[in-house]
Order: sequence, then C-alpha cells, then structure tokens
Amino acid sequence: MVRDYVRWHAAYDDPGSDLSARLRLVQGAIRDWLTSTTGPVRVLSVCAGQGHDILGVLAEAEAADRARVSGALVEIEAANNDVSRHRIADLGVDLDVVHADAGLTDTYEGLVPADLVLLSGIMGNISAEDIERLAHTSRQLCAPGATVIWTRGVQDLDLVPDIRRWFTEAGFEELSCVEWIEGTGMRVGVNRLVVAPEPLVPGQTIFTFYR
Repeated sequence: MVRDYVRWHAAYDDPGSDLSARLRLVQGAIRDWLTSTTGPVRVLSVCAGQGHDILGVLAEAEAADRARVSGALVEIEAANNDVSRHRIADLGVDLDVVHADAGLTDTYEGLVPADLVLLSGIMGNISAEDIERLAHTSRQLCAPGATVIWTRGVQDLDLVPDIRRWFTEAGFEELSCVEWIEGTGMRVGVNRLVVAPEPLVPGQTIFTFYR
C-alpha cells in the first residue's frame, strides 16, 4: 500500500527529523542555483508534495528573484496541491500546480524544458529500474545546461553509487553529492546537464511508487 503522503509531511514540523535535515540541504542547493543564474528561469518539481523546497526558498528570496522564476509543481495528491496553491498565492510567484501522475511523460507536455528539475523524495519509493529510467529520462525534462537536484535515503540496498553513475551515463556532470546529512541517512545530489537535451517522448511510464 502506498503511504499517506499528506500525513507524511508532518515530519517537516520537527526540525530534528530526517526530512527536515534533507529539506535544509535541498533548499541550500536551490539557493546556490538561483544565485548562479540570471534572467528568467523555469523550475519543474516532480512529485512536489507541498512544495516546501522551492517555495521555502522563494519565500526568503529577493522580490527580483521571485519575479524571474516560473514553472510547475507536479503532484498527484489533491490535498498537497491545495497547500501549494495557497502558498503560491501568498507569495505571488508564477508557478502552476499540476494535479497529475508525475511518473508519466505525458504529464510534462507544455511544462518542459526546465532550468531546474527537482527530484526530491522520489528515489526511495521506486524500484532500481525506475530510478535508472528516471535519471535517463531527466534529459527530456531539461533545458540546455539545466541542474537536477535528487535525493535518496539509506535503505538495505544502497543504490547511491548506481544513481551517481546513471546520471553520469545520461550526460550529467556531478556538482555535489552530500551523504549522511546532519548525521541522518539522507543524501542529496546535484547534477548539471552537459550534453544536449532530448525531446519529450509521449506515452511513456517513467516510474511507479511502490510505497
């Protein structure tokens, strides 16, 4: 059974939780990316949940930076989308909330290419085969030189070395990979596309959550 991904967000209320530790590092990576860019940029958050990562950063950003960010948060849980929409309205940022299955390429028609692709909270809930497919399919979501931020917690099967290799094979250079964040089992990777993006291929399944 797939877990309750609305109640799951309650862990963010505890600053000492593993999820909060991961969130802080992901937000730091987003801030670094935003600082390194100029002009209009597009963000795509895959399985966005309540948007804590990108919306948290934009809430603290300068008005000029908020104004140049557009993009979409893709999430299948309607209650999570309601939270994101309220936060977006309060911030006045140009982000759309898309209620759809993020595991299907058809979902991304009209949403890509993006300059920043967030893959947070996905890879611990899908199979190794799906993670490999996601790493390679990310090229279809990216603009030239786009940055991808991904996460993976410690599990019985440590796939992080494989994930790093899969992104390299897909044409991404690794900018960083931080492990054991704040003493937790959380890891966060940041990669940049160094080959040409691929066109979006419709009708494909990228991944399916098993929990």
